[in-house]
Amino acid sequence: MNQGPTDLETMIAALNLLDHHGVDWQRVQRTAYLIHQHLRYEYPGPIYDLQQRLMIVPPEYYNDQRRIIYRLDVSVPDYEITSQDDDYGNAVLTVHVPQVAQSITFEVWIVIERHAGGPHYVPITLLTAAPFLQASALTQPNEALRAVAQELASDGATGLVLAKRINDWTHEALVYTHDVTTIRTTAAEALALGQGVCQDYSHIMLTLCRLCGLPARYVSGHLLGEGGTHAWVEVFLPSDERPEEAVAVPFDPTNGNLAGLSYLTIAVGRDYYDVAPTSGTFRASYRGQLSASKRVGLTVLEYANTPEEL
Repeated sequence: MNQGPTDLETMIAALNLLDHHGVDWQRVQRTAYLIHQHLRYEYPGPIYDLQQRLMIVPPEYYNDQRRIIYRLDVSVPDYEITSQDDDYGNAVLTVHVPQVAQSITFEVWIVIERHAGGPHYVPITLLTAAPFLQASALTQPNEALRAVAQELASDGATGLVLAKRINDWTHEALVYTHDVTTIRTTAAEALALGQGVCQDYSHIMLTLCRLCGLPARYVSGHLLGEGGTHAWVEVFLPSDERPEEAVAVPFDPTNGNLAGLSYLTIAVGRDYYDVAPTSGTFRASYRGQLSASKRVGLTVLEYANTPEEL
């Protein structure tokens, strides 16, 4: 739901952001979050026919996650917004602006709710879906990655055991370091560097999973307490409880754990290229400069058997 400025300002003003430090996540039953994201593009001069693609708003429903409300503000007076879902179910907003004098700002407010629940069941067809089993642009394996995959699966491990092993190995394979990789760095390049950020950890894990026959997808979103966007991996596994479906198990190789209620999903795909938060085209002889800021706040916290909204 996309409400007007007055409605949303009233709602946000009523929200009390909680201190998330010390939360006992094992006991949490329900949470809600406020995401506030600010994107500003600056150009040396005027640009024309801007087609800005934004993948910054989550789908209305994603497993136990529900989008309560959102609003996108654009700083120029003349623009059109269209919204559609892509092939992976992601919400894609396209903003057309005839002319930008020198700068443009996109500002979004989103309220999301999550409930603790059982497994994330998905269609069984995802177990054999080519996009999540085959290498993508950023997950092309080299000999080093093939050797690692062979070693990790050498004792015949499969399924959840193998996925956990890949997650643990990837967590230890890199040193978390900013500004040594870019959005175009492949899994093979990041592994050779031995350094990278969450995107690189995720691409390496995706590559190893796919080499081992485990279908997996890239997840882009937010992790409570982090300043930038975050990335993790969902591995699709057969379900014993529901043989007619599969289960998506979320792993965070950057932190070496499973992704829990403090993770907020925005978009999914084969790799980063499918879920880039911003992209677009315009007519001008120069490039723009992007600056971004984000805040994620906890607004509701209910523990099992002891509801508490602070």
